[in-house]
Amino acid sequence: MEASKNLQTPLNFMKDDNVSQECKNLISSLPSEKDFMGKSLFSYQGSWYYPNTVQAILNFQKHFRPRDTDIILASFPKSGTTWLKALAFAVVHRNKYAAYTLDSHPLLSNNPHNLVRFLEIDLYDKNQLPDLEELPLPRLFATHMPFQTLNETLRDSPCKVVYVCRNIKDVLVSRWHFRSKVVSKELYSNNSLEDMFDEFIKGAYLFGPFQDQVLSYWKASLVNVNPVLFMTYEEMIEKPEAQVMRLADFLGYSFTEEEKQSGMVEKILELCSLSNLSNLVANKTGTSTCGIHHHAFFRKGGVGGWKDYLTHDMAKKLDEIVENKLQGSGLKFE
Repeated sequence: MEASKNLQTPLNFMKDDNVSQECKNLISSLPSEKDFMGKSLFSYQGSWYYPNTVQAILNFQKHFRPRDTDIILASFPKSGTTWLKALAFAVVHRNKYAAYTLDSHPLLSNNPHNLVRFLEIDLYDKNQLPDLEELPLPRLFATHMPFQTLNETLRDSPCKVVYVCRNIKDVLVSRWHFRSKVVSKELYSNNSLEDMFDEFIKGAYLFGPFQDQVLSYWKASLVNVNPVLFMTYEEMIEKPEAQVMRLADFLGYSFTEEEKQSGMVEKILELCSLSNLSNLVANKTGTSTCGIHHHAFFRKGGVGGWKDYLTHDMAKKLDEIVENKLQGSGLKFE
């Protein structure tokens, strides 16, 4: 299939053809809503999923055994996930792959989503018992699950979780553009930006509600039950060097003074930049392990682009639902 064309069928994690009887019994008891394609979404542990994804989460919760050195990168979709994956991979493997040379690094020949794979829409979606033993250490995983669902499996594990969030308005617009690249033109043309806005207000959409997920990780970052680093996309854009060093410190891979002086931080940022990654052949062609064309993960990657799409009233209403949910938590979006 040409990279410019849309997927004509739902992705595997959006289907209902790989569900056990146990999962069917569970789903039958869950609240449900229809998505923009008329497919059923189900609310499980505070978030909305398709049946195959519920099954994958059950597989994960039952079989995943965290290692102390594991790193899990969490996010709401379209919040900087691809960038965080690239940065984390480059930081923890910088000695192994000599990122500063920018000549033979895996990120130059492979999409970040293939190097840091999703737990619930890739690994456990495809296999009840995926082979994780051959992954290089430290093992890097990604997820769009809220913290309470993830934590049911991690419990008291010292493995580290990094969460990146982004302003809901930019998330909505980015998600709308992303949808145009992963569903058929017919489906997309029947789903306007206003329709997606209505989904966000209602809260019943894949991995939603946004505000509930953000709050789950924010609260977790304030306690010491699990090590959780809470990052914002806007801070990463505004102060990339400081945020990458903060990420490295949290993960236990702090930059040495020699590395800082040699420009290692800046070189990793250049390697992982949108302008660099989006122009690589590896990210213009091919399909990720979760079934999405590589090119779909890259657009503008800026801050405040929502102003070109959302009305004042739409923006105000989105801000209100987030502010109401986060009230008293100490977390605020500029």
